[in-house]
Amino acid sequence: MTHHVVIGAGSIGTNVARLLAARGDRVRIVTRSGSGPEHPLIERVAADASDPARLTELSRGADVLYHCANPPSYTQWERLLPPLQTAVIAAAKATDAVLALTGSLYAYGRRPDGRMTEHTPMAATGHKGRLRKRMWEQALAAGIRTVEVRGSDYIGKDAAGIYALLIRPALTKGRTAWITGRLDVPHTFTVNTDMAQALVTLAGDERAWGRPWHVPSPPALTIRELAGRYAAAAGRPPIKLIQLPRFVMRTAGLVVPIAREMAEMDYQWYEPFRMDATETAATFGLTATDVDTAVRAEVGAPASG
Repeated sequence: MTHHVVIGAGSIGTNVARLLAARGDRVRIVTRSGSGPEHPLIERVAADASDPARLTELSRGADVLYHCANPPSYTQWERLLPPLQTAVIAAAKATDAVLALTGSLYAYGRRPDGRMTEHTPMAATGHKGRLRKRMWEQALAAGIRTVEVRGSDYIGKDAAGIYALLIRPALTKGRTAWITGRLDVPHTFTVNTDMAQALVTLAGDERAWGRPWHVPSPPALTIRELAGRYAAAAGRPPIKLIQLPRFVMRTAGLVVPIAREMAEMDYQWYEPFRMDATETAATFGLTATDVDTAVRAEVGAPASG
């Protein structure tokens, strides 16, 4: 049985581990708390993955390392992400494992037309985007077999995204949802299980190594459209959406660190934001989950039909 090490037990790490175990592979999932899905083929280990020696020890015999960990707050990125990246690269080099990185679109920065392909230059000007760019360049320069799989904002069961943060509370309480973004501009959303499938597929295919790829995702849709689909899946009336004035978050950012970090990335929600994964789909035969299927899974609604 193939041996895999998954770092992080959030929405992506959990789905990667389950996918691998379902096909009969042994998986070791590493988190600080020892959390993770329960399965006979999944071993849960409590460890600090940013410790290169400890992570290398835990990765002995692994064919693939999946880096799926991400700090819960933007304010922790600069402190926590660099040592974690250094540790996973060191472990991959020491064990000759493939390193599969869970990436985002931040490194591209603001695009004039809002469209990003796998060949879009990394031109971010914000510090979080520049950090993502440096981390990918660090992996490329390490002389290891690596691939970065990039997706947009997640939807799907247990995703930590717009539904959990903004829409579900409003739906549950019948209240208004205040949205930090324009309600009617197209935005790509990536299904979390599609990200997991892409990570597993591309890590195991040498054609993917040495460059970034995008996760095939449903066609872009607006926040208003997505909120309407969540309401329909939950069997509730559409919620009222109010666009928060853009200056509010930027003004708050003068004194509140997390507001400042969010304001830096707000172009993603005030302008068209489209991720093109045509090349990934054509090369590896991957397809996107239907958006309504993902929405029903996220709200816990029964499958249609």
